Amino acid sequence: MIRFGREEDIEALRRIYNDEVEHSVATFDLDPRTPEEMEEWFRAHHGIHRLLVWEEAGEAVAYATLSPYRQRKAFDATVELSVYVRQDQRGKGIGRALMEKLLEEARRDPGIHTVISVITSENTGSIRLHQRLGFTFCGRIQQAGFKFGRWLGIDHYQIMVDEPEAMAEKRKS
Repeated sequence: MIRFGREEDIEALRRIYNDEVEHSVATFDLDPRTPEEMEEWFRAHHGIHRLLVWEEAGEAVAYATLSPYRQRKAFDATVELSVYVRQDQRGKGIGRALMEKLLEEARRDPGIHTVISVITSENTGSIRLHQRLGFTFCGRIQQAGFKFGRWLGIDHYQIMVDEPEAMAEKRKS
């Protein structure tokens, strides 16, 4: 079941994220998030910065977010998409379902113009999924981060969720 995130999900989401911090290059974070940091992160996901959760048997096992892309005001209509699925739930289409629902939400939101994903260059599964959902490759930054004793690149993918002219008109008013 896909639903909006709730406060009682915070600890399950923290475990999912921290597993990625400690065991994968899906995130370039090096330090696991504390409960306080995760609560702050949760509070930041409201309005156009949505948090969707996949619930199985009453527990959050995956989540997807739209977060601010950059802090400067001109970037307000651009959001960054992230998806994390608990290790034992992968390969079931949960990540794709969450992304599709989040993109549907973004297309309905008049405040969102484009969705960006920043993906570790070697994460071919995520790259293929983004391409299948209509994202376009925008560029690669070589050796952008250092984790687990090696340099890693990042690829940028983008999908427009509204008409540029319509958004420009909205932004004028």
